[in-house]
Amino acid sequence: MRLKNKNILIIGVSKGLGYALAYFLLQEGANVIINSGNEIKLREISEKLKQYGTIDYLQGRISSKENAKEIIEKAFNKLGKLDGLAILIGGYIEDTIENLSGLDEMITNNIKLPLYIVSAAENYLNRNSTIVLVSALRGIDKALPNQLSYSISKAGTAKAVEILASELIKKEIRVVGIAPSWIYGEFEIGRNWKSLRKLGDVKAPPEDFARVIVWLMTEEAEWVNGVVIPVDGGVRLI
Repeated sequence: MRLKNKNILIIGVSKGLGYALAYFLLQEGANVIINSGNEIKLREISEKLKQYGTIDYLQGRISSKENAKEIIEKAFNKLGKLDGLAILIGGYIEDTIENLSGLDEMITNNIKLPLYIVSAAENYLNRNSTIVLVSALRGIDKALPNQLSYSISKAGTAKAVEILASELIKKEIRVVGIAPSWIYGEFEIGRNWKSLRKLGDVKAPPEDFARVIVWLMTEEAEWVNGVVIPVDGGVRLI
């Protein structure tokens, strides 16, 4: 197993990408802690996944640098070491220059909170560990006219990957990211998710994106650093 005995914290777990990521990390031998503000959801996911490996959860919504540090410290104390960190906090709001309804929330969720988390985590992560951020295809490719705040914030996420990687390279910590197209639906254990999409589709199930994050955390990807990988099935080419 490619991540045997590696300890990985997932912050901002949903029943889609976060759930799928936790499952595939366990399949690769990792020990996993999942986090979100919803304890009922965390307990449900943990119960369903505990048969596949060691999983625990930490309830708590990240809103500041202080409580980001609190979550990181608790995860470190539970696991004894941290080898990987996936930051899945996000959200989606449509707006335009005439109505910047999503600006504060998108900048907070996609730039400020991930930076608070990385700042809190850098001294707890082992050498050769990996941080993964989630940008979006609309942040690195052509955006739609009604995605102003969302797209510029996700562009900021993508730039943060590059800058953070340059800062943390001296600690031998990699920072990488993915740029999904449209993560569609919730994760279901054991289903044939590949039958739900084809190359060029706008949307795809969370499994397709989770598996790329898992790979980025393995030694197979140890020479990939400071980049954001489009994960879109080629829809940007159509």
